[in-house]
Amino acid sequence: MREHTTRRDFLIRLTALGAVMPAATELFAQETLPTRPIPSTGERLPMVGFGSSKAVMEIPTEGPEPVERVLRMLVARGGRVVDTSPRTEAIDAQFGPLLNLPELRDRLFVAAKINTNGRQQGIDQMRQMQRLFGRPTLDLIQVESMRDVETHWPNLRAWKDAGQARYIGVTVSSYGAYERLEEFMRSEPLDFVHMNYSVVETRAEERLLPLARDRGLGVLINRPFLNGAYFQRVEGRTLPDWAADFDCTSWAQFSLKYILANPAVTCVLTETTNPRHMEENMLAAFGRWPDQATRRRMRALLESPS
Repeated sequence: MREHTTRRDFLIRLTALGAVMPAATELFAQETLPTRPIPSTGERLPMVGFGSSKAVMEIPTEGPEPVERVLRMLVARGGRVVDTSPRTEAIDAQFGPLLNLPELRDRLFVAAKINTNGRQQGIDQMRQMQRLFGRPTLDLIQVESMRDVETHWPNLRAWKDAGQARYIGVTVSSYGAYERLEEFMRSEPLDFVHMNYSVVETRAEERLLPLARDRGLGVLINRPFLNGAYFQRVEGRTLPDWAADFDCTSWAQFSLKYILANPAVTCVLTETTNPRHMEENMLAAFGRWPDQATRRRMRALLESPS
């Protein structure tokens, strides 16, 4: 990645979130969000995306505006990837119009999921997403948590062949599914795998991420903040001075930069209903990465009690 000394030095001086936010507009005005290629096609995706599932679930109580603000921030700063799961028709009927706002629709890469048992139930979920999201072709269809994957996988392959899905894949979010995922990665023609990985959940780097790279698979990452538990772990702790060595200015970026330092990762998904947090997360894609020695130091720091 290119290094711009003035930008790097500026970021190093930012040691608090309050300083990061005013700097973001200047940085994004100068640089586009860094991208990585999808191995199977070479299409490039921005390295930080939006994991929308929890935010979308809050629409009935909070309204659609928080999700809309995050989507607008994502696109304004050069992001594209929006990952979601099928919810009730009532919820997705409010989410779909956000994906189709004129200034957003053609700029988003929508990754959707099948998360049910049974062939017809999976087909019904696909048809509902196509209808409510207003997208006859979805960018990526995944079998969530590999649920009834043997039943759904032939349909995913058929949808891709028919042009209803551009890419297909599977997801996991726990270590217990890793062995099954590894077997599937070795035996099936996937475009993407989607797995949990962070500075405190590192097992994916032992076998799955190297295998994904060897097999030429795109990789989406979930749980970069352990569904919020990560921030409880670092609450009250001071970001170490040496985080500045890899242009890290917040605890959120601490985990995101650890993840993105692995070249097998295509895009890391972050969940938030706060557009400023989305912007801060996207800043993690800029600047330097921690080297191997530093990544060991990062893991050790968070393994310590304080």
